[in-house]
Amino acid sequence: MDPEPFEVGRAVREAINILSSSRNGVQISEVLGTIKCYLGGTENQAPLKEREEFTRVHFSAFLRGLVSNLSPDWIELLTSDQQKELWDSFFLEGPADQAFLVLLDSIISMGPSFRLMKVISILEQFLQTGRMSALMWEVCHQQAQAGLPTFQETLLNKVVCLPDHLCNKLQGNNLPIFFPQNYFPLLATEIIQVLQRISDSLRGGLDCSISFVSQVLGKVCVHGRQEEILNVLVPRLMDLTKVDCIWQRMCWRLVECVPDRWMEAVVCGFVQKAPGADVLSRLLGNLVVKNKKAQFVVTQKLLLLQYSYVTAVLQNLLGYLALDSLRRSLLIKVLKELLETWGSSSAVKHCPVEQQLYVSKAILICLSHLKEPEIESNGQELLTSMMGGMKCRLDSNLPRVRRLGMIVAESISSRITTDGPSLKFQYEDDDETRELKSLQQTAPLQLPVTDLPNAGRNNSPSATPKAVSKPSGNPHPAAPAVPEEGSDLALDSDDDLVPYDMSEDKELKKMKAPVYIRDCIEVLTGSEDMDKWEATMKVLESLIRRNSATTREVSMELAKVLLHLEEKTYIEGFVELRKRALVAVTITDPVPVVQYLTSQFYSLNYSLYQRMDILDVLALAAQELSQPQASGKNKPRSTQSPCIQTVPGSDSSQNWRRIVDERIQSKTRHLAKGQSLVEPACGPNKFSSLAGHFFFPLIQNFDRPLVTFDLLGDHHLVLGRLAHTLAILMYFAIHTVAAAAMGKSLLEFVWTLRFHTDSCSREGPRWGLQEAGLAEPTANGEFAKKTQKCPFLVVGGN
Repeated sequence: MDPEPFEVGRAVREAINILSSSRNGVQISEVLGTIKCYLGGTENQAPLKEREEFTRVHFSAFLRGLVSNLSPDWIELLTSDQQKELWDSFFLEGPADQAFLVLLDSIISMGPSFRLMKVISILEQFLQTGRMSALMWEVCHQQAQAGLPTFQETLLNKVVCLPDHLCNKLQGNNLPIFFPQNYFPLLATEIIQVLQRISDSLRGGLDCSISFVSQVLGKVCVHGRQEEILNVLVPRLMDLTKVDCIWQRMCWRLVECVPDRWMEAVVCGFVQKAPGADVLSRLLGNLVVKNKKAQFVVTQKLLLLQYSYVTAVLQNLLGYLALDSLRRSLLIKVLKELLETWGSSSAVKHCPVEQQLYVSKAILICLSHLKEPEIESNGQELLTSMMGGMKCRLDSNLPRVRRLGMIVAESISSRITTDGPSLKFQYEDDDETRELKSLQQTAPLQLPVTDLPNAGRNNSPSATPKAVSKPSGNPHPAAPAVPEEGSDLALDSDDDLVPYDMSEDKELKKMKAPVYIRDCIEVLTGSEDMDKWEATMKVLESLIRRNSATTREVSMELAKVLLHLEEKTYIEGFVELRKRALVAVTITDPVPVVQYLTSQFYSLNYSLYQRMDILDVLALAAQELSQPQASGKNKPRSTQSPCIQTVPGSDSSQNWRRIVDERIQSKTRHLAKGQSLVEPACGPNKFSSLAGHFFFPLIQNFDRPLVTFDLLGDHHLVLGRLAHTLAILMYFAIHTVAAAAMGKSLLEFVWTLRFHTDSCSREGPRWGLQEAGLAEPTANGEFAKKTQKCPFLVVGGN
């Protein structure tokens, strides 16, 4: 039955009626063959106008009729070849967009049945035969010809959400091709095929839209599937854009056409997957200049609003901004905003250390990309921001934050002040510090190793040279000749240096240390002999403890010298030696020395380091004074307090009692032996009469700001240490006469700090009280009294 011209609709309706009622296999095959003429590609195909009308108006309805009449009895009327040629071909050869929607809608609406499994198998063949690229290609043509936006939006949702629909429908019986980890890489491959057809179309002079492909990419990324699709897409685009300018422009256009609501997910995905800044520049072009949303994501969100990306992503991002002259203005803008955030005192207090580290890395990478003219034009502004940020960080109570401030300040200072001395700090060198310093070096932007020719070979000049064997016959080899420049031996020349002959060297005579306290003072204040100065520091504490009477005569002068003493040469443990000497002076002559130290704590022109040293010395001295001591010995029982390690004598007669006791013990038979009790050491508490001298001068002036010292202002690090020290002094004064007044003053001091903005200042009193054993935190965060140790303490009491 040949169709009459312009009666396509009537022919389709009659065919559907025959398919629904006939049980004759020959008649069904004839009907399907007749309708297939409207698809084209056959010998007796219908005229072009009828084919266009069929595919535009009647194709979806005919496919739904095929699916609705599908049954095991009906399908058995056709042979396997007829099924593939006359039934499957309508879905696999007709318009891909309409066939895809009919298949997916049928699967969603059907229950478990033979018809459902047949349609699923057709959808599986649809994906495996590359029909998804044909679908996107057809939509790209429709967009170029102003197609229907509603239909394209529906199609976009179905394409991206296909794994979700199939997973909900099939659940445990789902096919592997519909899994997200398999479907989205396949979709990425289909996107490459579509882009290839678009490239061929552009080379042929035909217009073609790429917007639908961009929408598919954006929607997949915003659904959280960046890794699956970009793992395939980015490497292919890297290869295709290396030498082809049309592919480069297509790639730029692909990202530019992504809607703004999905732009962030796409940009973040490309930034993470690109192996280098040059690759990222090749894939994105000047996207940040053309698109405001992309500019916000790159310059604000990825740098200032989160901190989860690794250092390599930061290097890609900032290197991308530095690679083009149109984008370098954004690099300067980003650096200024980073320094503004870095210099904010609020950010230092409230941002986690990890985010501050992230911002610090971004600043150092930006600095490494700046050129000399840019530094000269913006140097003063950068220096001002650096000074403010350095002050905020050096005031922090966290060593890690202070170290970040030092490293960034050193880097900025070295870049700006090239003609003069730059800032230098002393800090611990660890893995984090070494990583930050490595970011200061300007590294050339290169392709990743996998893209370079002969990447896996060891024939490059930078390859590690093989070890050169030396002859073993000559015990005294001659000095090696100077290797030629560029040779392999030049790289390893340090290993071939001949050591000096030190066999006849003699040990230098040790410097004789002073034996009098006054001589020690003269050496520490005026001597230029560094060896004698070092020897004096090592014996000073023992001299002070052995010569109590002489120490009391010069205690004030010695305390003043030690408090202001600076290290003239490197001595291992210098800080500890100076602190132990100060503790020894304080214990020997407590009242005048303590009065001097407490008065100097609130004086002008002292550094925070010196003020914290005063607190440490007072706490250690109070600990040693409060502990019972064995008769005839000055060594305290606590291992935390400073002490002198004496060397036992070598006279064997001193061990006679031990030898006799061992002989008696070995020859004695014990029928029963009780637990031996060690009698605790006891003695007068020397700190009881001195507690007021230690405690009250420290607590009385904390709320009086000075020109260079403000405890309740910026110097919260010392404030937390002061609260901790006062709590320790209170603990050592328990059961003394002054304990009640000290406890009342301490709790009033703690109460004023309960809403302090700095966390260390709020926690410092609690730590101190807990360590002192005076209080423990309750459920609501207040301090509960601990009656068994200090029954007179009541929070907020009078």
